[in-house]
Amino acid sequence: MAEEQTMRAVVARGYGDPHVLEMIEIPVPAPGPGQVLIRVEAATVNPVDLVTRSGALVEAGLMAERAVTGVGWDVAGVVAGVGAGAGAFAVGQKVIGLRDLLDVDLGTYADYVVLDASAVVAAPPEVDAAAAATLPLNGSTALQALDLLGLPPGATVLVTGAAGAVGGFAVELAGRRGLRVAAVAAAGDADFLRAVGAEWVVDRAVGDLAAAVRALVPGGVDGALDTAGLGVRALAAVRTRGAFATVVGGTPPTALRGIGIHRQWISAAADTLAELVASRLTLRVAATLPLEQAAAAHERLHAGKLRGRLVLTP
Repeated sequence: MAEEQTMRAVVARGYGDPHVLEMIEIPVPAPGPGQVLIRVEAATVNPVDLVTRSGALVEAGLMAERAVTGVGWDVAGVVAGVGAGAGAFAVGQKVIGLRDLLDVDLGTYADYVVLDASAVVAAPPEVDAAAAATLPLNGSTALQALDLLGLPPGATVLVTGAAGAVGGFAVELAGRRGLRVAAVAAAGDADFLRAVGAEWVVDRAVGDLAAAVRALVPGGVDGALDTAGLGVRALAAVRTRGAFATVVGGTPPTALRGIGIHRQWISAAADTLAELVASRLTLRVAATLPLEQAAAAHERLHAGKLRGRLVLTP
């Protein structure tokens, strides 16, 4: 009998600070029907990984408590196996994918990961794996939130946290849709944001955000995408009967003045990923670290002041 192939994976054993992250060795999983086995080349470290590891999602009632929890949502890698009915994927093909289940034993912090084929697409051409891995979760969040706002070309949209991973994609995608973008960020990020499509940049340190935005867009913006958790401060910049979407947990603001309130919960979808790949967005990698330094990556992300995402490479 052939020797069973094993792999490394990083999991959270219990909940707490980054020291609960543990490297384990387990058999390489086999893809089931409609699934793809991916040899991981890069996996992004995202804020959701930190709150998963800390136990905050359990406390919020978003996932059940478990002894061992898989960590990591994004992946870029190479197809290593294809299950029955998984479509036209070929072994050796470069792909990106997204996991959107919280209650799992294994995430993308691993040498291999199995994903549903419906959450995997061909990788962006001529993009290295580390950069490609930053696209699925953050890009999908931005694109799906913009879909919820439903703004037509020519409309105005406010994006908070615009220099962050989700916010940066949102600014660029909004511009591609013909929206006029007001971006809220630190003054030092203004040049980057204008380069990716912002018409106006509002300093996040401004005292009265709504007044600053309304001075630029009389009557208020048609919609706001809040990636920074500003809540009512951003809502006040939206016109009456406009639209507001948040990607941050907690209680969303009240639907004042007839404003439509939307909360974006991510869903992994091949059509979303394919649209992101076709959009050829600006991909930003803050740094790459080896898989065994996952705990250090969590500490760096928690410390903040990053532009782009940290990426783990097996």
